[in-house]
Amino acid sequence: MTTTTEPTRARAVFSTDDFALMKEALGELISKVSVDDSRLTRLSALYHRLGRLG
Repeated sequence: MTTTTEPTRARAVFSTDDFALMKEALGELISKVSVDDSRLTRLSALYHRLGRLG
């Protein structure tokens, strides 16, 4: 007799508090990155996405 088990539910990697902390750290980085840095647009987009999560 074959028994099928359901896969276990994935656990969250980050807590809600982690998002606020990451957003704060990212905000500090963005304030120090020069305007002509090619990463600025991507960093800013990530900052705003983290704001929607936390």
